[in-house]
Amino acid sequence: MAVTVFFSLFGCKTSDDPSTWSAKQIDKWFEKSDWLNGWQVEPDATTNRKEFAISYFRHKDRWDKAFKFLKETDLQNMGLTRVDIDGDNVYAIPSEYMSKNEDIARFESHQKYADIQYVIAGRELIGITPMSELKDVTEPYDPAKDIMYMTVRTHKDCPANPQKVFLLFPDDIHRPGLKDGENSPVKKLVIKVKLD
Repeated sequence: MAVTVFFSLFGCKTSDDPSTWSAKQIDKWFEKSDWLNGWQVEPDATTNRKEFAISYFRHKDRWDKAFKFLKETDLQNMGLTRVDIDGDNVYAIPSEYMSKNEDIARFESHQKYADIQYVIAGRELIGITPMSELKDVTEPYDPAKDIMYMTVRTHKDCPANPQKVFLLFPDDIHRPGLKDGENSPVKKLVIKVKLD
């Protein structure tokens, strides 16, 4: 009985459990930016800070490996093949393409992985909106590819360039690769971080 009272008074949750943190605590942790491990880039304002904090503390080793890779790798000169950072837990997909017109760029979402999306060179727009803005599913979820395509009611187009990084979770419907003004060449890196 005494043990039960002790745990009910002091709880099993610790300060290392961001699900118990206030918005102010989340913001303080996020803005301190220790999680970037010294990588000099600005996280986009669309980041769901609480969801990221919970995922970061749950899988700190995965996120740390991802940001270490981003800081230490010569991204400008990397090839265009998949790089396994931690097997299927964390891997990088580099690509080069011309930014797309609206009629070609599609909204997508994932369930098993979070995306770290970073434009190495060039610029594009990434359309972002929460899952609550889903209108129609145009291609149902494919578990093998961890992707679903859809249309949305409303969204915000966010400029992506080498000064910013985007952290996207399952609730973040996104449309990457959209032209920012003119169609232009983009070199991009997407790091997939497993969420289970």
